[in-house]
This record gives sequence, structure tokens and C-alpha cells, in this order.
Amino acid sequence: MSAFVIDAFEFSRLKEQAEGELAVADMARLAGETADRAGVLKWSLSGGADKVGHPQLKLSVSGQVNLVCQRCLTAMPFTVSSESVLVLAKDEESADAIEELLNDESIDVIVGEAEFNVGYLVEDEALLALPVAPKHDVCPAQAESGAAAAAVEKVSPFSVLKNLKQ
Repeated sequence: MSAFVIDAFEFSRLKEQAEGELAVADMARLAGETADRAGVLKWSLSGGADKVGHPQLKLSVSGQVNLVCQRCLTAMPFTVSSESVLVLAKDEESADAIEELLNDESIDVIVGEAEFNVGYLVEDEALLALPVAPKHDVCPAQAESGAAAAAVEKVSPFSVLKNLKQ
């Protein structure tokens, strides 16, 4: 994975912005969850501070990956679309205190670093956006067999009785 490393606290303090693309093939953990290594994820990251003054990062990840359908075991496209707010803390103890102070499930508190690899952050966000058990709405094999079954005219077992009545 090509590393894009930032000082997370400086990035937030200076309200910097960055964006880029990462290939699924370059993200080993994500590639391991997909049907193939195809796809590209676009990301954007912006720094700032929350209403209390804690440094924070806003991350947006989007793109398409191919997952394995758990019903038919064939590849299915899945659109990754995720946005998150990450408040930065100096250490684990501070992270716990900030999390308790904010008391907001929609905001994640993470430990920031002077050498923060954005690629890992993007990969983590994409992994969290994947469904636990991906499934087609209608599997391709079922759609084909359903169309074939509809094409075959159903003969009622009582049609023989109808003929006897005459």
C-alpha cells in the first residue's frame, strides 16, 4: 500500500484537506474480504476541531468492491460509502475520557500519531462498511430458474378430472 503519512494533530490544527484513491489490491485486509482484488476506493480527509476544541478528522470513503454472496457463492458488486468523524486523543487514557465526555455513538475517538498512515485509516473504514453476510437481493441463478419456471406452463393435477366431467 502506498503510504500517505500525516501528523494527525498538525493536519487537524491547520485544517488541512487531502484526497486520493487506493486500489483494493493494495489493501491486504480488504482484498482478503473480497471476491477478487478489483476496485478502487476514493477517499477524502479534512482536519479541524470539534465544538469543544478537540482535534478531529472527517473521513469519507467511497467506491465499489466485489464481495462473495453468502447464498449462491458468486461475486456481487457492493458500493462502499462511508463518512466518519474521528476525534483525536494523545493516548488511550485520554481517548476513554474524551469518549465519555462526548457520549456520542456517531463519533469515534482514536489515538492520533505524529506518523499517521491514512491508507490504514481508509482500509479500516472500508472494512467497517462491509456487510457481515453479503447477499444478492435475488441471486442470478434464482432469477434464471425463476424465469425458466415461469416459461413452463404449469399443468394442474386436476385437469384430468376436468376431462372426466365431460
